[in-house]
Amino acid sequence: MASWLLPEGISDVLPNEARLQEQLRRAALDLYRGFGYELVVPPLLEYTDSLLTGVGADLDLRTFKLVDQVSGRLLGLRADITPQVARIDAHILNRAGVVRLCYAASVLHARPLHPLATREPFYVGAELFGHASVAADAEVLELAVRTLALAQVERLRFDLGHTRILRALLELDPSAQQLAEDIVAALSAKDAAALEPLTAGLAGPARAALRTLIRLHGDDSVLAAARAELPPRPAVAAALDELQQLVAVLRRLGAAVNIDLADLHGFRYHTGATFAAYATGWPVALARGGRYDDVGRAFGRARPATGFSIDLRELARLRDGPPLRAILAPAGEDGDLALLVERLRGAGEIVIKHLGDGDRTHDERRCDREIRKVNGLWQVLTRPSEASANGG
Repeated sequence: MASWLLPEGISDVLPNEARLQEQLRRAALDLYRGFGYELVVPPLLEYTDSLLTGVGADLDLRTFKLVDQVSGRLLGLRADITPQVARIDAHILNRAGVVRLCYAASVLHARPLHPLATREPFYVGAELFGHASVAADAEVLELAVRTLALAQVERLRFDLGHTRILRALLELDPSAQQLAEDIVAALSAKDAAALEPLTAGLAGPARAALRTLIRLHGDDSVLAAARAELPPRPAVAAALDELQQLVAVLRRLGAAVNIDLADLHGFRYHTGATFAAYATGWPVALARGGRYDDVGRAFGRARPATGFSIDLRELARLRDGPPLRAILAPAGEDGDLALLVERLRGAGEIVIKHLGDGDRTHDERRCDREIRKVNGLWQVLTRPSEASANGG
């Protein structure tokens, strides 16, 4: 095997993709700052005792682990940033009231999320701590929509779910709670054949409700159907009310909405509304998020929390950025030329200095303009295209 080959699922980020990823990162962090979110930069690795606590317990199989040669304790390379941000809020900042934090950093996965996924995603995200209202969920949902708009993602569709509905239905029969993991798996896979024997021994109301839940997916008329067909428990009604409000938020933002009450990704740590964003032509979810209250309990301070994350590397990989426009500056030293170049770069232009004979950089970088001296003055002029230069 060639020594320069990279591990499976690991790849370099080449110039065009890296440029777009960095543009998206800067724009996203500026967006979050405008909403009052403060940037944090957690460490790449931590003791697994902390990293896999709370929401991190779901990440165990995706976390690379190694032994710290200093302490002898087990370390983990982060597979997600949300647990780290929750630790910062609960244990480091320890502020009262609402705290808004955001991040932008790489993570590493021992196993890819899907066959085409990189094992080194670059996540941006925002987390809101300290408020359990649907208004907080609506705020992070709006940020997710606006972040995807920065990448010019069109025809967005958000799938909404709510884990509190299933939790309320499981409470109808104590034996259902013992089967919760298998029931969640069957519901998530929309596997009615697997769900039927799992629920066969349950009390009538629980059995009927769970078998109804698996088919409650579609447009927002699903909410009315759920009110009519599910048991009239307060927790179920409250969850459906929250989803109705989030539907209104998404419609105001121009996104389509799909309701899926059997979509239970992250059921072990999500405690309320959840969402995933999709778009036509994109094979995977572009954003995932939801409510995960009391996540700070494992760090000694229970806190309501809601947030989302987006893999910018996936966004950059799946779309083309705007063409790179640059200006070619001639070789040589000239004071007036140097001042013009400095002024152009200060205005955000890319100016590439020609190095002399044999330098073909300007062709590779597609310089569409060049600096030439006209009537004794340096000026920026449009470069002739290759076709016109050859008489085409």
